[in-house]
Amino acid sequence: MCVINFSELYSLYYKRLFHISFSITRDRYLAEDVVQETFIKALKKADTIAEQSKVGAWLSVIATRTAIDFVRVERKKKGILMEKDMLESLGKEMKHNVEEEVETGIMAEQVNTAIKKLNHEYQDVLLLKIGHGLKEHEIARALDLNPGTVKTRIYRARKQLKQLFLKQLSA
Repeated sequence: MCVINFSELYSLYYKRLFHISFSITRDRYLAEDVVQETFIKALKKADTIAEQSKVGAWLSVIATRTAIDFVRVERKKKGILMEKDMLESLGKEMKHNVEEEVETGIMAEQVNTAIKKLNHEYQDVLLLKIGHGLKEHEIARALDLNPGTVKTRIYRARKQLKQLFLKQLSA
């Protein structure tokens, strides 16, 4: 066990630990917090270091793990600070997006209505494909069908949907 002078360690390793922390967090203030937390953790566990020559590596490992923990916590917060200009421009964009969302919702409703007009064998495969995002082999497994049969049904169902929409447009 060796005696550690933390003010000396701080001056020696601050820059190194900051660079490690910043490379992980990509945020200056968060990196500074990580370095501070690293020294706090090191102070609490100072009695576990056996060799003075390994203090730098030991601190680097603590900083790396602490930075990763900070990033995980920040991701969970999902909070983003925004400037007033950014909020105003986002509001303008949202008005345009609302129209697009309404149009998309109407289109999705029309597609679902059209799917309900298809035969049940076509409805099943299309709902699993479009509604649940399953791949052909997953649909085949779920419905206990041959993958080739699933592909054929999807093709025919899409063809029938196209005909239904063309009739609606011409009406």
